[in-house]
Amino acid sequence: MDLNSNDKKILLVLLPFWTPLIPPLGISCLKSFLQGHGFDVKTVDANVEIEFVQVYDRYFDTLREYIPAHKRGNFLNIGIDVLQNHMSAFIHRGDGDGYLELLGTIVGKTFFFDVEVSQVQALDHIVAEFYRRLEHYFLQLLEKEKPGVLGISVYKGTFAPSMFAFRLAKETYPGIKTVMGGGIFSDQLALGSPNFDFFIQKTSHIDHVVVGEGELLFLELLTGRLPSSQKVLTRESPGGGVLDISTVDVPDFSDFDTGFYSSLAAYTSRSCPFQCAFCAETVNWGNYRKKKASQVLEELTRLYRVHGTQLFLMCDSILNPIVTDLARAFTDSEIALYWDGYLKVDSRVCDGENTFLWRRGGFYRARLGIESGSPATLEAMDKKITPGQIRTALANLAHAGIKTSTYWVVGFPGETEEDFLQTLDLIEELKDDIYEAEANPFRYYPVGQVNSGEWSQKNKSRLLYPENAADKLVLRTWILENAVPGREEIYSRLSRFVRHCNKLGIPNPYSWKEINGADERWKKLHPNAVPPLIEFKNRNYIEECKTVENLLMLQNIPRDDDDFDFL
Repeated sequence: MDLNSNDKKILLVLLPFWTPLIPPLGISCLKSFLQGHGFDVKTVDANVEIEFVQVYDRYFDTLREYIPAHKRGNFLNIGIDVLQNHMSAFIHRGDGDGYLELLGTIVGKTFFFDVEVSQVQALDHIVAEFYRRLEHYFLQLLEKEKPGVLGISVYKGTFAPSMFAFRLAKETYPGIKTVMGGGIFSDQLALGSPNFDFFIQKTSHIDHVVVGEGELLFLELLTGRLPSSQKVLTRESPGGGVLDISTVDVPDFSDFDTGFYSSLAAYTSRSCPFQCAFCAETVNWGNYRKKKASQVLEELTRLYRVHGTQLFLMCDSILNPIVTDLARAFTDSEIALYWDGYLKVDSRVCDGENTFLWRRGGFYRARLGIESGSPATLEAMDKKITPGQIRTALANLAHAGIKTSTYWVVGFPGETEEDFLQTLDLIEELKDDIYEAEANPFRYYPVGQVNSGEWSQKNKSRLLYPENAADKLVLRTWILENAVPGREEIYSRLSRFVRHCNKLGIPNPYSWKEINGADERWKKLHPNAVPPLIEFKNRNYIEECKTVENLLMLQNIPRDDDDFDFL
């Protein structure tokens, strides 16, 4: 059967492995937008399927057993590099061509120890089982939905399963139209990068790739206003441009059982008003745009009435430009809603009156890209913040009871041992004001980051894995060969970071048990602490934010820098 006989039917999918904290926002926005133009759209999140969760857990449990404890670092976040490369090598493997040796090299260059062949084989059996399950699952899905168009949203950890699914779809139903989009085009497959060009050559089973914002481009493609031969679609393509997000409807989550997720997804803006050196947000999304707070309030209220979920993860790159207006709008609302999102340290966060206002307005968790405790490193990153402002911001948020998830980058080019120790010292000083701390190693991409060009000029870059492994991995990894610190030192510091946080009792929770423990710790530290996540998961109606009292107004700590307000 040729599924293309129904070219108005669209199947949009997110494949494993992507942590299912929220229903997939990207494909839910596309569903809402395209159905408004007469298309029949089905969305699927395979990450909630227990058969895939079991494989994921088994792979990482097995890998963890092999790695010496002092080398694990932020295990799950760097372990995904091993799993991603393993899954890609598996579907491109040949007979007797060094496949197992390559897998050993991948593990060794990530965790810096020599893995045994038997251990590699054990991991490979788990990956083989995953693909057997995925093939059965995906063929059943195609047969059930019978789409004319298959769209897959792809991220770093989902790349290889997505390539497998595209190939399977084309081999089984040659007439199906295949379209790929997703966040992977902001980093590992940045437009114009060596990886992107290599990927395009190797993917005949993908008809079109949409780079960046997808609504307008997808519509142009589906309505035949773009040439069928045009494989790469960007905002510069005819009909692309920048979407006016104030005119689109709320994401459509109707295909998902929202009980699987701890919160719903929403957004107030797209792109970012800043250009931090290691980030690709503005490169991928173009001009910064935001909605009015009143529109966001109306949208979240609608979603709450439909799905009964009070907690939302705002997927903006940053909430600073709207956070105060948003809090005021929610404070005046009869319904209590809570929201979680990314925040940059700035003068507003350094004002205790603001952070308490935000708490009364339902601000649940601030996810802050702190990155470093070293003034020199922060300046090199062009973060436009100082340790003094970080102290004030975290103290104000914590006093209000808002969870503070802090993110750190270890091994930024030029980071010295002294710089790294300043980071550890700052974390120790602020341990009671940090809800969780997550560190990641600095990653370099030849194209896509704001400073990619500058780094490549200053340092010689090279492939991490052998050139002859490119056909298996597809997503090749580059490193800055002459940069300081070196890769092994970066990963050593990452392990030291994790051990330091463990010693201080600062969590980085993943499982429900760990999250509950982190919430209990936060409540003991801060009387105004927001409710535990499990209360939202249980769908109890919560409105304590409306009556929370400012127990002691925190005095603003003097700031030691120039003003850095948003324009």
